[in-house]
Amino acid sequence: MRITLVVLFLFIISTSLQAQQPPPGYEIKVTTNYKNSRLYLGDYYGKRKMLADSAMSDENGLAIFKGDKKLGEGVYFVVSPQRVIMFEILMDYGQHFSVDYDSTKPGDLKFTGSPDNNVFAAYSDFLTQISPKLTALQQEIKDAKSPEDSLAATKELAKTAAKLTDYRNEVITKQPNSMLAALLQVAKIPDRPPVPIVNGKPDSLYPFYYVKNHYWDDVDFSKDLILHTPFFDSKLDEYYKYYVSPNPDSIISEVNYMLLASREAPDLHNYLLGKFTDKYINPEYMGQDKVFLFLFENFYSKGDTSWLNEKQRKYIFDRAYSLMANQINEQASPLELTDTSGKKTVSLYDIKAPLTFIAFWDPHCSHCKIQIPRLDSFYEAKWKNENVKILAVCVNDYVIDDWKKFITEHQLNGWYHGYETKEKRLQLEQNNQADYRQLYDITQTPTFFLLDANKRILAKGLSLEQYDALIDAKLRGHTQ
Repeated sequence: MRITLVVLFLFIISTSLQAQQPPPGYEIKVTTNYKNSRLYLGDYYGKRKMLADSAMSDENGLAIFKGDKKLGEGVYFVVSPQRVIMFEILMDYGQHFSVDYDSTKPGDLKFTGSPDNNVFAAYSDFLTQISPKLTALQQEIKDAKSPEDSLAATKELAKTAAKLTDYRNEVITKQPNSMLAALLQVAKIPDRPPVPIVNGKPDSLYPFYYVKNHYWDDVDFSKDLILHTPFFDSKLDEYYKYYVSPNPDSIISEVNYMLLASREAPDLHNYLLGKFTDKYINPEYMGQDKVFLFLFENFYSKGDTSWLNEKQRKYIFDRAYSLMANQINEQASPLELTDTSGKKTVSLYDIKAPLTFIAFWDPHCSHCKIQIPRLDSFYEAKWKNENVKILAVCVNDYVIDDWKKFITEHQLNGWYHGYETKEKRLQLEQNNQADYRQLYDITQTPTFFLLDANKRILAKGLSLEQYDALIDAKLRGHTQ
């Protein structure tokens, strides 16, 4: 009898647990004004909008989006036959629910079978009411005819915006386990606190560091959910733009944390790795390609490449190998070239100067035709007198006659001129050795480098004006 009761108890528990498990796959029933029409289900993927499914509506306007495999959780949207987003929904854990939508009453969504979407529907309804007020007040400020009118509208805007903030905070506080609460945490940016007085002096940096240190509070990087939102990517961009130093080591610290934290969320991890790669493989600021090399050495070279196609993989590996040899503050690779006579050797390390400027160029390159004479103007006006040396390298061995002609016509005197012969290039290829094109990452012309007296790389990828300013700064520091 006792055994029978235990078995019965276990059966009841098992049945209860099964009842709590949602059915497999997804089934979203959407009723709209569109009858016998094709509707679309989409989702956010960072900055992009992706098509998740499509379905035909029947004569009653019912369309059923259905699949055997669950969709990623996050914010989705239903699109009309005219390719216009009608409304957003939350793709919850269960993914079996229905929604009724009347296009004559935007924001009036009725959900069945999804508690998360009931919370979201109330929030959407609140947004429908408050958004026009916020927009109108912002326009009032723009159109204000007096400081008094502007101030009044600004105060009213702050008051109205506070209502929205209060509503969001109330959702987070009273329904902390809801999907909407999690999404609002992702979207939330901390308010700057007032400047505190420390030891009688204002600490003006405190508000900045407060926001930075709390920017990602309660954002779970171990879940793909945050990727499938319309606001995560823009928040990420703002963080790196305003709160992370452009110094490559500071950036590396941040990207490493996010990539390690997102290991359990494969979609998010791959998205972040791809986003950071795109940003720093050809960076906006000099020296930030060090971030890309960090990504290569710690992720790509360790096998984190299954999500890449062969073309992407080859580009990333080739680019990394090219950049490794020409990092800021590293020793420049040797250059052993042939001069304009075709008989003498021009060696980078034989050039003795406090600073050496290397220009890789091609006389047929339209940009070179402008920049090389400009380079000579800087040289003649200032650099020559400061003993700055220029090594100009012709990157193509089949334009040598035109190269020599350009040098003569533009009187590029006092420079070191050299090129790599076809025979040497082929020899390096046969021996599987890298030539200067890879070692100096020559993917376009002209490409410029500035080296110090010991041939360490001081700068690359700058404009001539920026090089001129840097040379001034370096030489002033050298003479002081």
